[in-house]
Amino acid sequence: MFGEREVGLAAMARLALAAQAGPLSPALRAILVAVRSPNRGALEAMVAEATVDCYNDSECVTGFYTMLDEHLDVPFHTRVLGAQVTVSGIDLTDDHIVVICTRGRSRQRIRILDLPLPAPPPDGAEWIEAYRHWLR
Repeated sequence: MFGEREVGLAAMARLALAAQAGPLSPALRAILVAVRSPNRGALEAMVAEATVDCYNDSECVTGFYTMLDEHLDVPFHTRVLGAQVTVSGIDLTDDHIVVICTRGRSRQRIRILDLPLPAPPPDGAEWIEAYRHWLR
């Protein structure tokens, strides 16, 4: 089975081949932007910023929650299990960061790392990648 990194790299390779065939459509350009993530050095710097003065993993998760709360541009729309939802906020529960998804009168909390991001991703989505990087 392929990991997320391999799938992302494969997607970028396919898009690069498509780009060689001619100009990118706006949809392909949005996908390419969505699969790009900060480089390792940038991720390490973001991890250091989020976890400064933290003494344990719980405090580190709280640090990432704070950064996401400050930087992730909500609300935004995405698709979860094929349904259009609105991500209306984030929350911290039992040492997990979750997003609050709404559709009509229904609300559901989903772990932020399980959330499929739209293309292009919302501003601040790089903090999700930094959180994922820290968990590895």
